[in-house]
Amino acid sequence: MTTYIKNTFSDVGDITLFITRFFKEVLTPRYEFKECLVQCYKIGYKSIPLVAITGFIMGLVLTLQSRPTLVSFGAESWLPGMVALSLIREIAPVITALICAGKIASGIGAELGSMKVTEQIDAMEVAAINPFKYLVVTRVLATTFMVPLLVILADVIGILGGYIGVNIHGDTSLYLYIAKVFEILTFSDIFPATIKTIFFGFFIGIIGCYKGFTADHGTESVGKAANSAVVTASLTIFIIDMLAVQITDLFF
Repeated sequence: MTTYIKNTFSDVGDITLFITRFFKEVLTPRYEFKECLVQCYKIGYKSIPLVAITGFIMGLVLTLQSRPTLVSFGAESWLPGMVALSLIREIAPVITALICAGKIASGIGAELGSMKVTEQIDAMEVAAINPFKYLVVTRVLATTFMVPLLVILADVIGILGGYIGVNIHGDTSLYLYIAKVFEILTFSDIFPATIKTIFFGFFIGIIGCYKGFTADHGTESVGKAANSAVVTASLTIFIIDMLAVQITDLFF
């Protein structure tokens, strides 16, 4: 137990230094704009189908599950607003971030882990290329930018999925449905939910890079890096979400 606690604190210290180095490198020229765009394409664009399908299912299922309860209280007209509020404030950001943790953090951890094992990172240093800036900074910036956009996409598609769910047992026009949605939503619902997704994206990227960049030698360490990246990133998402809810409750 003592060894586990010591290892945990050691990992926290190491990742803190890793984050400190990231902020130092991100502000220092030369900037890898091209590689950053490539990573945005790989991380963001290629995740759109998975996020879109998940968002649609979330909106549809939430609507179908919530409708009977609201009908029993004679509050069926609140259904669009309730679905949109639930999606935007909590469900879509957390579920989308968990999907990204599973897809992106594991991919980054495995990719950088394999590069570490095959000594490609050492070869980059020999060739006078800064591997941290080229491999870590670009991927972390890409996840920080792309995860919020993917969450917004999930929000929109989830609301449209809710519209289809409403019309399975009724007949509501799209204009009326959207009006009911924006009648409930306020700035204090959208802004905090968007801000926390930036932190989700940052820590998904930084944890995936850290696990891969510090992988041990040996082929099995690649799998361990990918698995550890997913578990740690998922746990971090829940911790950030818990803190974000507390802060939102205080200030909004």
